[in-house]
Amino acid sequence: MGLASLLFFISTLLLGGGIGYGFFYLSDRKNAQIARSTKSATILLERIEKVFKVVMAEGYFTEIFDYKDDKTFLYLFKNSKKALVIAKAKVLVGFDFGKMRFHIDETTHKMVIDYFPEPEVLSIDTDYKFYDIENGIWNRFSHEDYTNLLVDAKQAMNEKALSGDLPRIANNQIQFMIYQLAASMDWSIDMQLADANRKKLEQFSKYEEIKAEPKLLGEEPEASSEKSGVGSEE
Repeated sequence: MGLASLLFFISTLLLGGGIGYGFFYLSDRKNAQIARSTKSATILLERIEKVFKVVMAEGYFTEIFDYKDDKTFLYLFKNSKKALVIAKAKVLVGFDFGKMRFHIDETTHKMVIDYFPEPEVLSIDTDYKFYDIENGIWNRFSHEDYTNLLVDAKQAMNEKALSGDLPRIANNQIQFMIYQLAASMDWSIDMQLADANRKKLEQFSKYEEIKAEPKLLGEEPEASSEKSGVGSEE
């Protein structure tokens, strides 16, 4: 091999290595930028508020929503879209003590409550699953339809929670806690509520816990029926 051929071979080898290294460097840098871009996120803290909210009851709900929407084209052709939504929610019911108004009488060790808030839904943690989604030919689900379905489901959960026993349980819990806490410190509670506030809270006080009496093993059916009859007469 001549000197010229040797120099050409070496220069070609160096040039190929340089091109390969440059390609590898650029490719690695591009992948690193892509990796950084996919992992980057922006978190914005809008505001921080001081609250005094106490959870007194917790309920779990499952609702099934059968959604159907019909559209007619030229008053002749009917086209429908349907979906089955199963929504599960954990609902927390309690009180916002920031709404309560009271004053203290230190001479008599008495706490006078002028306004007591109603039990309310403090939080709803929901989970949705869609089943049997059927789109029509020209009547199809949009992103707005899915959003409206979730809003309606959450609103139904909220109404279900407030119409059930959760507010009554929370009301009994908070009254028991307040009076027991005051008694432990030799204080007393005086509810001097307005008539509207008192009547509003009275609807949450009519709650009785379910008393389950376990049946003894080997108990005769007649004896159990007699007991149920006595309970019904009471």
